[in-house]
Amino acid sequence: MNAQAPNPLLVADRATDHVQGPFDARVTLVEYGDFECPSCGQAHAAVKILREHFASRVQFVFRHFPLREVHPQAELAAEAAEAAGAQGQFWAMHDLLFEHQRHLDEAHLVGHARELGLDVVRFENELRDHVYLQRVQEQMAVATQLRVRATPTFYVNGHFVDVSMGLAHLRQSVEDALARS
Repeated sequence: MNAQAPNPLLVADRATDHVQGPFDARVTLVEYGDFECPSCGQAHAAVKILREHFASRVQFVFRHFPLREVHPQAELAAEAAEAAGAQGQFWAMHDLLFEHQRHLDEAHLVGHARELGLDVVRFENELRDHVYLQRVQEQMAVATQLRVRATPTFYVNGHFVDVSMGLAHLRQSVEDALARS
């Protein structure tokens, strides 16, 4: 990885992105994911461990890239995560969706909202009216500009990290970035 400025499309924006970790972290890990994607589901546990391990040194950004053609419930699940986020529960919903990937139909999404103690009437109305569809589609458009083709796709400090051979490379990329910064 070189020291060039990060791609502006991969700079975390606290106004629109869902971010965990310190705003001034030296390392930013961005994931483009799909709540219905089996590979994302498998990666979720490892990424959660990474988030916890590097919590004070890395900011983690999750962005939506639902592969609608193969995962028909992924886009609505992304909207549900955004609706939960509007009530301060994005990360809790994010985790529930990955932990219950086979239960992403509207009835289960409402059940997840109820489990999190959300205002369920508001949540249902926002899902029905697709209040957050534009936000999801904007994240998908940025992913398309970045030439994201599969999920999960990861970037460390703006540089693509190939995890096709396993997530150990992701951890090493984060550690290398921390060592350089």
